[in-house]
Amino acid sequence: MKVGFIGGGNMASAMIGGMIQKGVVSADDILVSVRTEKSVERLTNQFGVQATMDNEAVVAGSDLVFLAVKPNQIKNIINLVKNFISPEKIIVSILPGKSLQWLGTEIGKPTKLIRTMPNTPALVGEGMTGVCANDLVTEEELQLVLTLLKSFGRAEVVPEYLMDTVTGVSGSSPAYVFLFLEALADAAVAEGMPRKQAYEFAAQSVLGSAKMLLETGMHPGELKDMVCSPGGTTIEAVAVLEREKLRSAVIDATRACIRKSKGVD
Repeated sequence: MKVGFIGGGNMASAMIGGMIQKGVVSADDILVSVRTEKSVERLTNQFGVQATMDNEAVVAGSDLVFLAVKPNQIKNIINLVKNFISPEKIIVSILPGKSLQWLGTEIGKPTKLIRTMPNTPALVGEGMTGVCANDLVTEEELQLVLTLLKSFGRAEVVPEYLMDTVTGVSGSSPAYVFLFLEALADAAVAEGMPRKQAYEFAAQSVLGSAKMLLETGMHPGELKDMVCSPGGTTIEAVAVLEREKLRSAVIDATRACIRKSKGVD
């Protein structure tokens, strides 16, 4: 199977790296189109894939194509390559805010379409990707794409109406987590800890906490209570976070992100 990428930026590079590292696709079977000779050279040297500046050649030569460009570029690219999209090819979008119906209308003919929303932790093999497909995609084809996506993290099928929610809860949420991490480290620095060490302590704490939630299956509130001793330091900090409405701020921010993804003001 030949896997193509239209676009070779950070997200596409993370996906390519994961697929090659996990052995789900060989470098020889990956084709990537980019905009500059410099990017062609980078991808060829970094991954050993076939890189080009010819979008049409990638679509024509691939069985499965990832659309990994900016949303404002996609209309022009689809117009260039749609004549090379045949009924047996699978087109996988990582574009935020572009529905399966929108993609199908732009392509203008029956096409196997899968919509995904990965996130930047894919760069370190810990991504989270939401996935939905149109009716032309078989279960076997969907499982094939899930295997590719799981090479750089976790992937789950969701109904398309939840894809904007995926954007809020995982697609954009690394930024919220980084903001929290920066604030946590800032507090440690204010109390005398060196900046680099503060980031390490804060980041490992968040990483371990997330792993506890995923691996134990326990409710977050229960895990929180395990840390909060009666009259102790942790419950004192939690009381401040509750007073400052941390939960409400996170809920409001996430819902604002989802509304933006839906195109609702």
